[in-house]
Amino acid sequence: MQTEVLLDRFLSGLAPLAPVAVWAHGSLAGGDYQEGRSDLDLIAVLPSITPRTVWRLAKLHARLRAEPLAGQLHCTYLTPSADIDRTHLTWAHSELFKRPVSPVTRRELHTFGRVLHGKPPTDLLPSVTDRELADFVIRDQRDFWRPTLDNAELWTRDVWVDLGLLTFARATVTLREGRLISKREALELLPGLGAPIEVVEDIRGRRYGDPVPTVEDRAARTRSYLGPAIDGLVAAYG
Repeated sequence: MQTEVLLDRFLSGLAPLAPVAVWAHGSLAGGDYQEGRSDLDLIAVLPSITPRTVWRLAKLHARLRAEPLAGQLHCTYLTPSADIDRTHLTWAHSELFKRPVSPVTRRELHTFGRVLHGKPPTDLLPSVTDRELADFVIRDQRDFWRPTLDNAELWTRDVWVDLGLLTFARATVTLREGRLISKREALELLPGLGAPIEVVEDIRGRRYGDPVPTVEDRAARTRSYLGPAIDGLVAAYG
């Protein structure tokens, strides 16, 4: 399996930095991973992160580029004393930058995180309250996803249609029931939430099977659906 080969190479390359822990979250940990389609979402806890550490991490990821799935490996780097609410060094989309570890990621790690090396998440990461999780989900829908609907060009790309709909369904369940669900579960729920069925089937085909004929107006239909759907969700729980 190409995924395991890549993970083994990554862990071997990381070993000289003496990681305290390496965890998987997202689809890889939650049982909905589709090789070649899903991202490999990882978090590594290192003893310290110095300028030399950053250089060594850049070299490690550069060496991995020859692996077939390397472009889908995303890893955020923490230290045991890191302020979790700050931004953290991250490798994704073939570059190093900084981004936060969201409450959703932390809840995933505490609930079903996969330990690839070292200590479990419960030993090193603060837990997330239901209120913190709900507040984040509301902000994400209201302040990120809702404004992007005004940028029609974005929604001509598969990734925006897919993630926009799936994230909305997952957010709905989190706010209603206080739990996280997989992308597969989100797809099953979307028709019942009023999402355009042809677009949902388009996503299902590309993620889990043979792609169905493209829905030509899927961008417009998705934007038309998500605008009032997000407004309603935020009004109910915000």
